[in-house]
Amino acid sequence: MPHDLSRVHRPIGTLFPESVSEESCKLSEEQLEHFREQGYVVGIRLCEGRQVDALREALARLADTAHPGHGLFHEYHSNESTNPDTVLFHALGAWRIEEAFHDLLWNPAFLIPASQILGGSVRFWHDQLFSKPAKHGGVVAWHQDYSYWTRTVPVAHLTCWLALDDSTVENGCLQYVPGSHRWNLLPITGLAGNMEEIMTVLSDEQKAAFRPVPIELKKGECAIHHSLLVHGSYENRSNRPRRATVINVFRDGVQSARDDEPLEGVPPIPAGEAMRGQFFPLLYETNR
Repeated sequence: MPHDLSRVHRPIGTLFPESVSEESCKLSEEQLEHFREQGYVVGIRLCEGRQVDALREALARLADTAHPGHGLFHEYHSNESTNPDTVLFHALGAWRIEEAFHDLLWNPAFLIPASQILGGSVRFWHDQLFSKPAKHGGVVAWHQDYSYWTRTVPVAHLTCWLALDDSTVENGCLQYVPGSHRWNLLPITGLAGNMEEIMTVLSDEQKAAFRPVPIELKKGECAIHHSLLVHGSYENRSNRPRRATVINVFRDGVQSARDDEPLEGVPPIPAGEAMRGQFFPLLYETNR
């Protein structure tokens, strides 16, 4: 098995620049207000062509079940779709295995906006890979990320969804329900199954407000959303793949809420203790 990159809490290679202007990465007040009101901000440029190419190449290697680093994944689903006619590749832990996904975590183009939104230092939670192949890509059903993360408290989490292909309605782009980050925590209804199942747990008021907005992104652009924002994506029936990587973070100081493993293969952090250590590195520190 290759070296576990989670032991290295700094960029390893030169794929991403070491220093950029902080001002050039900051969100505007209009963008911050949009996040507060709607629960998301979109169209932030994280990667350029060669960086996207490197991430795509790394994803292709990781999608090969013979990759020697597979034992380092926290989860690996070559097909998580519940529909036998579609495919949804989904995996957690790429940063431990491939240098490109490891170094992406320290990209200031994401970390500075994340710090602005969270109001403090930014600590890593976990990453994800999603891939919908052309013509038969599966859905990601409507859900709130935090419904899977209640083993950490308080709610001070963000998700960064980075497009590795041009992401459009035709190939199953991300979709948000604006303002739903102010809803209650909803029961889990499944991540890769029925898109209509979410309706069984919504109030009449929430059903009336359930008006999804497609989030179309160019490759290398990201969307950042609140961990309670309801989101999902439909099938990919186009002739193009829809690949993405996701970085999940929380404000430094978030605590463990349970005494069991926070992720598969990760030693337990006792309830009440701050999330930190090998698997949860501090990505961005601020004096605020």
